[in-house]
Amino acid sequence: MKIQTGSVVIAVAGRDSGGHFVVTGCDERFCYIADGKSRKLSSPKRKNIKHIRLTDSMIDINGITDKKLRIMLRALDQE
Repeated sequence: MKIQTGSVVIAVAGRDSGGHFVVTGCDERFCYIADGKSRKLSSPKRKNIKHIRLTDSMIDINGITDKKLRIMLRALDQE
């Protein structure tokens, strides 16, 4: 499965390791990820593709707020 906008990923390296994030953009080496709390959709974190693990979940981020994103990721984190 390829990383694309809306994919839910888990950070495996860095201070945010273990957290669930959604991909807001991607290029060939880096992805931009947000979780709605420490990293808002308006200012996502640039993360190396090697440092994230892709999950099977997708979130439609068109027109979503940070609060709704937090709620959706929290539900995925509890599964």
